[in-house]
Amino acid sequence: DARPEFTDPEILRTNLASVILQMTALGLGDLAAFPFIDPPDRRNIADGIQLLQELGALADERLTDLGRKLARLPIDPRLARMVVEADRNGSLREVLVIAAALSIQDPRERPTDAEAAATQQHARFANPDSDFVSYLNLWEYLREQQKELSSNRFRKLCRAEFLNYLRVREWQDLHGQLRQIARNLGLTVNETPAEPDQVHTALLAGLLSHVGLKEGPRNEFLGARNAKFAVFPGSALFRKPPRWVMAAELVETSRLWGRIAARIEPEWIERLAGHLVRRTYGEPRWERGKGAVLATEKVTLYGIPIVAARTVNYGRIDPALCRELFIRHALVDGDWQTHHKFFHRNRAMLTEVAELENRARRRDILVDDETLFDFYDARVGPDVVSARHFDSWWHKTRHSKPDLLVFDREMLINASAGTVTEAAYPNSWRSEGPPLPLNYQFEPGARDDGVTVDVPIAVLGQVDADDFGWHVPGLREELVTALIRSLPKQLRRNFVPAPDVARAALAGLPERGEPLLVALGRELRRLTGVTVPPDAWQPDQIPDHLKITFRVVDEHRNTVAEGKDLAALRTELQPRTRSALAAAAKDVERTGLRDWTFDALPRSHRQRVSGFDVTSYPALVDAGDSVDIRVFDTEAEQRSAMWAGTRRLVLLTVPSPVKSVVRGLDNAAKLALGRHPHDSIADLLDDCLTAAADHLITQHGGPAWDRPGFTTLRDAVRADLAGTLFQVIDQVRQVLTARQEAETRLADMPSFTPPTALADVRAQLAALVYRGFVTATSLAHLPDVTRYLRAIERRLEKLPENPRRDEERTREIAAITQEYRQLVAGLPAGQADTEPVRRIRWMIEELRVSYFAQTLRTAYPVSEKRIYRAMDELAG
Repeated sequence: DARPEFTDPEILRTNLASVILQMTALGLGDLAAFPFIDPPDRRNIADGIQLLQELGALADERLTDLGRKLARLPIDPRLARMVVEADRNGSLREVLVIAAALSIQDPRERPTDAEAAATQQHARFANPDSDFVSYLNLWEYLREQQKELSSNRFRKLCRAEFLNYLRVREWQDLHGQLRQIARNLGLTVNETPAEPDQVHTALLAGLLSHVGLKEGPRNEFLGARNAKFAVFPGSALFRKPPRWVMAAELVETSRLWGRIAARIEPEWIERLAGHLVRRTYGEPRWERGKGAVLATEKVTLYGIPIVAARTVNYGRIDPALCRELFIRHALVDGDWQTHHKFFHRNRAMLTEVAELENRARRRDILVDDETLFDFYDARVGPDVVSARHFDSWWHKTRHSKPDLLVFDREMLINASAGTVTEAAYPNSWRSEGPPLPLNYQFEPGARDDGVTVDVPIAVLGQVDADDFGWHVPGLREELVTALIRSLPKQLRRNFVPAPDVARAALAGLPERGEPLLVALGRELRRLTGVTVPPDAWQPDQIPDHLKITFRVVDEHRNTVAEGKDLAALRTELQPRTRSALAAAAKDVERTGLRDWTFDALPRSHRQRVSGFDVTSYPALVDAGDSVDIRVFDTEAEQRSAMWAGTRRLVLLTVPSPVKSVVRGLDNAAKLALGRHPHDSIADLLDDCLTAAADHLITQHGGPAWDRPGFTTLRDAVRADLAGTLFQVIDQVRQVLTARQEAETRLADMPSFTPPTALADVRAQLAALVYRGFVTATSLAHLPDVTRYLRAIERRLEKLPENPRRDEERTREIAAITQEYRQLVAGLPAGQADTEPVRRIRWMIEELRVSYFAQTLRTAYPVSEKRIYRAMDELAG
């Protein structure tokens, strides 16, 4: 009867496995049915087969080479597996001892009446990490004692130390038999002691279904197939169990106990149980640094997590998916570090087309990623699953097909993209100044959404804001449409639908050259007959992406400031702009000059700064007691500074005639000059002197730009300065006398005089006669100022007769004056003090004469319409 006489399931399973192993090795019977096994026990056959599969002895119901070795060892298959593994890793000597111990009943006794003493005796051999090592320690102890003692004394020793002598002898006999069998089978017993890890690795090979993972703070382990067990109280590991253990046997009493346990490392399990573990993979992802698809691997043995989360290369696991991810991420998305020329050429072409989308503010120009994927998928080799595979494949392919993976620009642009050209969205802004780089951003809500121009700080003052008002050609129609929609409703309704009107207006507009709003207003008037007043436009209401962003950069291309208001940026950065210009023209600028001791002054100076040709405009600058040479952004600033600087240098090089002229004045003239608005009489005379010098410089052709020209100018001024100064002082005397009479008349006005009229007169007086008015007015206009002052006196005389008419005309004058001030405030630096601007100011004064003192007659025909027309011409 071959049926084992055991009822314990684990013992029955092990013995059935041994029977099946032997029968299979002998070629007897079928694994599916053993006729000598009664039906009630057939259910255990599967368990026995399962154990053999766990040990690696069976595969596809056939013995493996390892199984044949196990069949030759007449011991428990688990122990046989330990012995074979010990032969492999050099720990056979130790494992034979342990295998023999596990094959018999434990030789250590614990009598009930002497349990404490027995425990104390046995504790000498205990190891805190392994109960198996306790067997080895006991074995070595018994060998030493047996050598030293006689048989009788050794027997007494075993009894005294609670060791069963007969079991010890059985242990030794079985060990000897196993050692002999091992030699016969060609197994090598190691001469040097094995390391504990080697021993436990060999033991683990037979106990793969007896491992456990500690869960939580309690002494409980998760075992195979979701079993829960605890380390047996008699174990050395009971009080401080490790995270991972293996047990020689699992015995169920009050609960499932793991007896004879040891600490193990999870990596040992995976190495030995490669045929048993289950590997699952999640989160496959492309890794740029590795150039491959990685995944998170989880390894379990009978449901026990051996590896919770480990990053592994996914290429050998799912090649098809890895190839797809490589193409999508590395080739299509460009998430790859590589030296291949085709790759960088393709990325540059994609960037170029994507930039067209930013410029045109569209997302339908570049083809989608699926088109790019299909392109690569049809060409890349089927075995390419990573960067390394690609490099190997491409190394062989590129010689015969070098352009196989190169994009064609036409394939990247959708057919529905329309006519989006680089001409409509240029790379740089070109005008009279240096070309400035343009950047395009399509990110609604972002601060730099739209078009951004990079302006070097050295050329900030030379940028024409009116020119940029036209925007780039591709966005001009949208800009004009937005401007039309910004008009007040009563005007806007004349230009509907706005997009059609904008398109028609643009067809007739020139290509820049004048302010957009001026040209647009004129064209709308031509198309519809409706006039759009200049102040009706509301550019601040157009969308932000249609307002160009000015990004000011330094010589290292670092951003200094950024904004959409160019005038505000100029004001904010004026000191830094001045420093940048000075640094670029340091060979031109000079200070502390008191005579023309330098070469000819150039009209312009060009210097290469940060890759840009920066043009600056040198001029003499009045420094008070000397003259400096400085550079300016614009010719208008240069002209203004050059006049004052030339005047100062001339006056520094000619004798002052002030004292001699003053001595020639009579007392009445001196008394009149004493009623001046200046800080002192000397201050007034200095004002008169500069006015006289200006008059002579004007007569002799203006400022000089070289030494001979200055010498000629200086000599001419020296010859006529005294006579001209006398003329200026005489005209100033008349102005001051007329002012005094007007102020006297103003003081005598009755209390019921309209306050608006009185306030207007006071403002006019302050605007005509003030500190520095002589030079600002010039000798040519001083007689006109006297006439304007007489007109004030005449107005005050007639004011009580018709105050309502005076009030109406005061309002008209106020409106024109306000328009004029706004015009001057909007002019670039250096252009506010030019003859065309001053002429409008005098026209307003002449209009006052025509309104309030017609009998004095105006110097020329004047009207509101003429003044507005002059302002329009100046603004245009």
